[in-house]
Amino acid sequence: MADTPTPPRYTPLRERHEALGASFTDFGGWQMPVRYTSDLAEHHAVREAAGIFDISHMAEFTVEGAGAGDYLDYALAGRLSALAVGKAKYSLLLAEDGGIIDDVIVYRLDEDRFLIISNAGNRDAVRTALQERADGIDVRVEDVSDAYALIAVQGPNAESIVAAIDGIEDVSVPWGDQKYYAWASANYHGRPLLLARTGYTGEDGFELLVLAEDAADLWDAALAAGADHGLVPAGLAARDTLRLEAGMPLYGHELTRETKPAQAGLGRVVVTDKERFVGQGGVTASEGARVLVGLTAEGRRAGRAEYAVVTEDGAVIGEITSGALSPTLGHPVAMAYVDPAVSDGSVPLFLDVRGTKIPAALTALPFYRRKK
Repeated sequence: MADTPTPPRYTPLRERHEALGASFTDFGGWQMPVRYTSDLAEHHAVREAAGIFDISHMAEFTVEGAGAGDYLDYALAGRLSALAVGKAKYSLLLAEDGGIIDDVIVYRLDEDRFLIISNAGNRDAVRTALQERADGIDVRVEDVSDAYALIAVQGPNAESIVAAIDGIEDVSVPWGDQKYYAWASANYHGRPLLLARTGYTGEDGFELLVLAEDAADLWDAALAAGADHGLVPAGLAARDTLRLEAGMPLYGHELTRETKPAQAGLGRVVVTDKERFVGQGGVTASEGARVLVGLTAEGRRAGRAEYAVVTEDGAVIGEITSGALSPTLGHPVAMAYVDPAVSDGSVPLFLDVRGTKIPAALTALPFYRRKK
């Protein structure tokens, strides 16, 4: 008997996206807007003004209890017990062998309460790992993903737009004082709202965690507040080119269950002098394991995911994980895993673009850095 196909999931903003004429694509089992008008227009709007993204497919978990900080030190790669209330931190959830189960952002809500946001496609794996690691520890791990929606406003005008949203009140940190990788509590028409100054575009911005039933109203209010600030709805296509320019890894591309943090340039995320944590014995990449690098090229032909990186004589020494013609920079950029022997620039590298060798230069990440 054939397996019954899993029905696609939609966020609480489905009707808003359809009304805006969005094209949809599958992403981690969710039907998500890939674009509304054009990929380029949405990308440039975020770099020059602001874009609004539905990221409600992301998964949210709360960790609560007297031992929450120490538990997260054990469960994750970083030292979360040292995180101040009101701050956020990027971290990794590792398997016993040091492979990456997911990359997450952790917010300290109170002394004994944390919020973890993980990738949509890894929700089940993250929930299982967090709950298994809580066994025998004085904490409660709860998957609260279905109760909330997440809306991102990103771009140079993001703060002006979010501060002008009608209905947001009782903000715990004054506008202008909110720092990057920090959060503020607020209310939206009297109901709880979390304002996180985080994002995945390389621009300034906020991620707004709101009760699912309030999401559509908040989306409308944000669009209204941004009408005079160049705000446009933006889909997954623009989000992907924005994060690539900013050198931000995407799970399933730069990060996988087989990837070790050091390979991905994330060794700094792992606090190795903790007494114990899951993955402790396997975080060092094996000798000869490929490492993540940035590559740039001239012209208009871009390497794409799974295209080979080759030497002048055609020997394959790597593979692209993400690549595109950068809308902001005007030339091809890519992230790729290459043999460590060629990661120092001593050997000329080429992108194999459908049988044509395109010269590529090693480039430090990120490719794009916003002006402060």
